[in-house]
Amino acid sequence: MKIWTQWSDLTLPAGMTHLETDGFVPSASQFDAIEFYVPSYMGGLKTIEIIPKMKNLKVVHYNQAGYEDILPHIPQGVSLCNGTGIHDVSTSELAIGLAIACRRGFAEFMDNQKQGIWKRTTKPALADSHVGIIGYGHIGKRIASLLEMFETKVTAFTRSGSDGSIKIAEFDAYLPKLDVIILILPLTPESKNFMNAERIKKMKDGATLVNVARGAIVDTDALVAELNTGRITAGLDVTDPEPLPEGHPLWSAPNVIISPHVGGDSGAFQPRARAMVSQQLQLLSENKPLLNQIIAAS
Repeated sequence: MKIWTQWSDLTLPAGMTHLETDGFVPSASQFDAIEFYVPSYMGGLKTIEIIPKMKNLKVVHYNQAGYEDILPHIPQGVSLCNGTGIHDVSTSELAIGLAIACRRGFAEFMDNQKQGIWKRTTKPALADSHVGIIGYGHIGKRIASLLEMFETKVTAFTRSGSDGSIKIAEFDAYLPKLDVIILILPLTPESKNFMNAERIKKMKDGATLVNVARGAIVDTDALVAELNTGRITAGLDVTDPEPLPEGHPLWSAPNVIISPHVGGDSGAFQPRARAMVSQQLQLLSENKPLLNQIIAAS
């Protein structure tokens, strides 16, 4: 079996060969040979739009948790697996970091630092905050576990209300009481603009919105308008549009911290991603079911 990943030094089971790689995208001359394909992490459209050209492809392993962008490019008869589990540590760490930074006023402190201004202000703490986690999968549960040490009250929300969570249908009743809202749910037609203008306006005075899910889950224009009132704060690892273009009003909105979609992309990602791909190849060699199958070839 012929393998293409961004890593040329994977240890492969017998009978598997790693094709030459530049660490980003296969060459056109390799398309017909590739049977197991791992698009380079965060490589964008260039790494997935070529998938239908791989005529002997059997499996695509996508090292991201969200897969809505790659689905239209998976041919019939090709299995698709995703990277559920490998981003938990990095993304949950960033979510907590953004929540703390927003609550404690880091955006204001950084602005003052650039101007050489020493100004003490008392900000709300993450401690004693009521935190709502919207989405309670692997990463949502990891965020909840980390929040325990900060003496917060956590309420989780899911569509089904499973694992001790509250149904998302009941979210609006809790919304005005939440000090921090952390979004870590998948982007679907139902979740698009979940935090719309109406919900953003109902956020508690001084509340914080953290988005480590997908940018389109938040109505950007509505968020900018509310940030400009100075009433709420936000920590965003994802935006809509993305990348956020130069001159966009979100860049200059007050009380917002923006990171460029790096939630899962830390030093903790590479070893976990490599280990999962290696495990997938071993399972494949033993004719066993693959991990995290989104589409199983018939």
